[in-house]
Amino acid sequence: MKRASALPCCAAAVALTLAGCSSRPVQAPVIERAPPAVTRPAAPAADTRSETYTVKHGDTLFSIALDQGHDYKELAAWNKLDKPNLIHPGQQLRLKPPPGVQEAPVTVSPITSSGRVETRPLGAQGPVRADPAAHPPSAQEPVKSEPLARKLPYSPENVALLQRGETRPGAGPVPAPAPASAPALAGKTDADIDEEDKVEWGWPVRGRILAGFSEASNKGLDIAGTLGDPVIAAAPGRVVYSGSGLRGYGKLVIIKHNKTYLSAYAHNKDILVKEGQSVVKGQKIAEIGSTDTDAPKLHFEIRKLGKPVDPARFLPPS
Repeated sequence: MKRASALPCCAAAVALTLAGCSSRPVQAPVIERAPPAVTRPAAPAADTRSETYTVKHGDTLFSIALDQGHDYKELAAWNKLDKPNLIHPGQQLRLKPPPGVQEAPVTVSPITSSGRVETRPLGAQGPVRADPAAHPPSAQEPVKSEPLARKLPYSPENVALLQRGETRPGAGPVPAPAPASAPALAGKTDADIDEEDKVEWGWPVRGRILAGFSEASNKGLDIAGTLGDPVIAAAPGRVVYSGSGLRGYGKLVIIKHNKTYLSAYAHNKDILVKEGQSVVKGQKIAEIGSTDTDAPKLHFEIRKLGKPVDPARFLPPS
């Protein structure tokens, strides 16, 4: 009888022990998570250009400026050259501003006080004339700073529209597509473009690609065209060269877009902008020609810190 009465007591003790265990709180497992990645802005382009340059046989200040990505007038000022054409082999030139001097910033303000863009053919004498393509006879109102004539909202793109005689609201710059025969040239990106110096590029002419970029033999793109066809600025900037002093380029326009990028437009028939003038993207700057070449075409270059780069990596798909 005593053994039988002990069994219920043992069962009760086990039940109390289990109940006590089940009443303890159960802790969830701790999972350590890594902090979210912080996106940092791209670092500015590393300027690896030399501080000085020793003039070689055949160099001109124009060619040195193009190869170093500078305005030749600034190089002349930094080196106290009264006559930029007078440099000689062995001469050492400063390629950076002297202490206390800064490189001139690029500003875009192409409209003159009269509401017209100053343009003239290369070598023309007399006063600057207005580009007839920029102001057709039907556009009588002067261009205002705000708002633009024709009730368009003020923007560099609409300025370019009015200069080309297009006053339809909503119309964009005239596209200059790449040829269908060269699809590999379109849609590429340049991974090392710095956000600070990024440029929104457009095609400078319509036409078939005659020759692509080659580090060994061609510093840009050769694009076919018809004599007199318009050449337009591929991006906004300041004209730093307008002339025919670089051998092999014919009548040439060079535009500086910022501290990093230049663009060059060669073999023109007529040049319609002058040095120091600001231009907007899509503005007519020249006409296709065949100067210093065998057929009408545009040779187009993009230079990063003076070094030629493949324009196809920068131009948009078309």
